[in-house]
Amino acid sequence: MSMVKFTVEDRDGSKQELEAPTDMGLSLMETLKAFEYNIMATCGGMALCATCHVKFSRGQEQLPDKNDAEWDMLDTLPDADESSRLACQLRVDENLEGAEFKICGDLE
Repeated sequence: MSMVKFTVEDRDGSKQELEAPTDMGLSLMETLKAFEYNIMATCGGMALCATCHVKFSRGQEQLPDKNDAEWDMLDTLPDADESSRLACQLRVDENLEGAEFKICGDLE
């Protein structure tokens, strides 16, 4: 089983390195929920709610480009910037190896 390691910073500033399988086809949002991070994922991964908003501090250049739906949703967030992504639109694969990001999405 192929694994990838990345570092997650929760809303309270605590950091944890996670190791997740790359062969299950999971989104980053699904993986974070499996590790019991508090992510609403109201829309179920359709890029419609932005409750899985994350900001990358390392490894963003390795990620695939944002799709139109992701761009449109990020445009609605006042705190979104160049490092912002929707975790539901990212697959857990080798592109996440060594990445660091902070969970930003709302808890409402």
